[in-house]
Amino acid sequence: MTKLVTITELSKILDLVDSKNQKPLNHVLRYWEKEFKQIKPKIVNNRRYYSSQQVETIKMIKFLLKNKGMTITGVKKALKSKINKLDDYNSHSLKADYYKKYLKEKSNKLLDKIKKLKQYGKKNSFKS
Repeated sequence: MTKLVTITELSKILDLVDSKNQKPLNHVLRYWEKEFKQIKPKIVNNRRYYSSQQVETIKMIKFLLKNKGMTITGVKKALKSKINKLDDYNSHSLKADYYKKYLKEKSNKLLDKIKKLKQYGKKNSFKS
């Protein structure tokens, strides 16, 4: 069974958070639900739950809208024509750009964790 994510958790994952009061911007996701037929959350007790596949689709939509500067109509056409399913080896494809950004973020997080571990080890080595 896959883990389902609430709309608030998804807003935090996508970094759709108001910079002033740190509240999640759930209205953006609700708007995208209306605009993109690919996003259909399960609604249980009036709460939205997104599957991992839908989370990836929403991440792609956010990437195309915010990072690539595409319009909503352009993203709809791209998703409809399966342009995000293009060859991964084509360095100019939208999917390749998305994965480049994703891998860069992951590697930066790992490097930060390694740096913290090294600093933690140095602090404890002086106590001995």
